[in-house]
Amino acid sequence: MTLVKPIITTLCVSVLLTSAVLPAHARQHAGLDLSPYGILNNSVANLHVTDEAVWVGPFLNVSTDLGATWYLPATDSLFGSPNRLFSIDIDGDVIVAGLGRADNSGGESVQTAAGFLISEDGGQSFQYRFPQLDDPDDDTVVYGVSTLPALPVIVPQQSPPFDVDVDLQAGTIWVAGWASGVRRSDDFGRTWQRVVLPPDDLDQIRPDLAYSFSVEPRRGGTGSLNHMGFSVLVDDTGTIWAGTAGGLNRSRDGGLSWDKFKADGTSSSLTGDWIISIEEQPTADVPIIWMATWNTSESGGGTGQFGVTLTRDGGASFEQTLPGERVYDFAFDGPRAWVAGDGGLFISDDYGRSWNSISDFRDRDNPTQRIRQDSDVFSVEYRNGALWVGTSDGLLRSLDGGISWVLFRVDVPLNPDTPSGSVPRVDTYAYPNPYSPGADGFIRLKYDAGTHSTATIRIFDFGMNPVRELVEAAASGVTETLWDGRDERGVQVANGTYFYDVRVGNARSRGKILVIE
Repeated sequence: MTLVKPIITTLCVSVLLTSAVLPAHARQHAGLDLSPYGILNNSVANLHVTDEAVWVGPFLNVSTDLGATWYLPATDSLFGSPNRLFSIDIDGDVIVAGLGRADNSGGESVQTAAGFLISEDGGQSFQYRFPQLDDPDDDTVVYGVSTLPALPVIVPQQSPPFDVDVDLQAGTIWVAGWASGVRRSDDFGRTWQRVVLPPDDLDQIRPDLAYSFSVEPRRGGTGSLNHMGFSVLVDDTGTIWAGTAGGLNRSRDGGLSWDKFKADGTSSSLTGDWIISIEEQPTADVPIIWMATWNTSESGGGTGQFGVTLTRDGGASFEQTLPGERVYDFAFDGPRAWVAGDGGLFISDDYGRSWNSISDFRDRDNPTQRIRQDSDVFSVEYRNGALWVGTSDGLLRSLDGGISWVLFRVDVPLNPDTPSGSVPRVDTYAYPNPYSPGADGFIRLKYDAGTHSTATIRIFDFGMNPVRELVEAAASGVTETLWDGRDERGVQVANGTYFYDVRVGNARSRGKILVIE
C-alpha cells in the first residue's frame, strides 16, 4: 500500500539512547519538558503553526521562540512507545494529535491506529483517547431514513489517523482513518461516529432518500474505495471536504448530505481520485480549496495521476496544476501558495496560476549545512511572517519568504560541559539509531574533526568483519558523514548490530549502530 506520508519508526537521538531516557525530570515550561536535543527526528512529516508556537512531528516537539528552544509534551503515550504523530490540528486552545505506528507482528509493516492526544489548554496538558474503533456488533449504521449494513472496524491495523480537523465552533473533531473511513467526535474524542459517504456507484446521497448500500472499505472485490478516508477539512464557510481513495466529497449541511466528485480524464475534473491532502486558501470571497492527488496505478483502485487540483468556486468547477508532482501539503499567505512535494517546495504568487520552485536549501549562517538534494519536502506552514518547511532531512525556517533559511536537526552535543543521564559525554554519535535503511534512507555519523582535513570512518559487523569504509576529505570542526546502509559491494546490510570507528589524525572514537529494517 502506498504511504500517504512516511512513517517514522526510529528515534533520531542516538548513542543508542532510547526514548525512555528523555528528560522527564528536565525543567518545565508551560507544562512541557525541555528537549536537550532540539527536534527529535530529522524527518518532519507533520507541522502545525499557531500565533504562539510551532508543533513538529513525529514526536510533537514544540517551540514558542521560532526554534531557539524546543520542548516535549509530558505524555507517555508518545515517548517511550512505538507511537508517532500521523496528523495534527489546532483550533483555539484545542490540540488534536492523531497517533499511529508500524505494526510488524504479521511479518509485514502495517500502518496502525494508536489513538489521539487531545489538549484543551493549548498544550499545557494532554489526555490520551483510544482509537476510533467499532464494537463487533456494530454491523449497521443509521443514515437518515435508512439503516445500512456496515462492516465493523474492530482492529487498529489499516486505520491510522491520516488527517484530523478540529471544528471548535461546532464542537466537532473529524478524522480520516483509511479503512475506518471518515469519522466524527462530538465529545473531544471520547466516542466516534461513522460518517456515511456515497458508495462508489453513487455521486450523491441525501438523508431523506432510502438506500441499501453497505458501508465498508474496499476489500478485494467488495466494499467501496470512497469509504477509505485520506483527508478531511472544514473550511471557513463550514463546508466539509473529505478526500478518499474514491474521490472528493463535499457536505454543506454538517455532514448529512454529500456530493462526490471524481476524475474523468479531462482537464476540468480532478487530477486523480486518491485525495491525500486538502487545504484552504482564504480569500475575500469563497476560499480556494486545494487538493493533492496521487497516482493509484501502483497500488490499485481509483484513477488519475500525481498532481494538484483546486476549486475557486466551492466545487462548481475544478482546475489542475503541477501535473506529475507527488504533493503532500500546502500553505498560504494572501495570493501566495507554497506546495510541499517530492520535487521540492513550489511557490506561486498568483493563486496557483504560475510557479517557481526551490530544491536547494542551505543554512543562512552556515551554507555548508544543507538539505540533501534528494530529500523530499513533506510539510509546509506559514504564520506571522515565518515559513516552516519539514523535509526528510531536517526542519527549515525562513523569515523572508524563502530567500534564506535556518536549518534545524537533531543536535546531541559532543563532549558537553556538563554531562548528564540525558546528555552523556560522547565523542561521536549516529542518528537515527536504531536505523532503518528503507525508512530513513541514510544515517548520519557525527564527530569532531578539529582542524584536520580528512576523516576515515570504518564500519564493522558484530563479528568485527569490515563492512564499509567512508572517507570525508573536507572534514573540519564538528562534521557529519552519511552512510546509506550498504556495504562495499553496494548491498544493503542485514539487520543487526554494527560498530563504527572514526579516525581523525591521531584521534580515534567509536560508536555503535543498530540496523532494523
